[in-house]
Amino acid sequence: MTKIDKYNTAIRYFQEIFTSAQTELKYGSPFELLVAVILSAQCTDKRVNHITPALMEKYPDAKSMSAAQPEDIYEYIKSCTYPNNKAKHLAGMSRMLVEDFGGVVPSEPELLQKLPGVGRKSANVIASVVYSKPVMAVDTHVFRVSNRIGLVHNAKTPLSVELQLTKYIPEYLVHKAHHWLILHGRYTCTARNPGCDRCGLTGICDYYRKSKKKK
Repeated sequence: MTKIDKYNTAIRYFQEIFTSAQTELKYGSPFELLVAVILSAQCTDKRVNHITPALMEKYPDAKSMSAAQPEDIYEYIKSCTYPNNKAKHLAGMSRMLVEDFGGVVPSEPELLQKLPGVGRKSANVIASVVYSKPVMAVDTHVFRVSNRIGLVHNAKTPLSVELQLTKYIPEYLVHKAHHWLILHGRYTCTARNPGCDRCGLTGICDYYRKSKKKK
């Protein structure tokens, strides 16, 4: 099986299984998603979704949040991981968004990465989810699933995974593929005890083939 065949098989499977794949972070605006993504670093989507309603009711846009001090924001996010740092990031991000971008969340990853608390992965999430840009955010699920199946090879870093995936996935599907890989990793190809018995990709999966040989 060629690399293209492998990708085509995976894409067909994901299109059938995840017909309406989307982020599990709840948001009502690009700014709210940006806030949620910053909060989601090393924190579950479930916890972030619990935090954001009250936070966004108090600070519904960049202008209102830019007027807040980190300690004010902290009170709304203290139940998430690293609340002190994230409160500083949110305050700084909001001010830069107002001062440099007129309060509008930019669409280009390079510009998004200028915002405090926004790295390459987070920038790619915003660009792909909000603006359907053909960029791949590589989190722990995307990294694990891509390597296990064998969609990528010798990919030791998130960047190398990103570059290999975007090379073979059709550009118009990249923003969807991000969600496919995350959901597959979250609910089927889990870190511990992957659910190979309920996975439709065992026929092309390197991990499954190797595990069978060991038995």
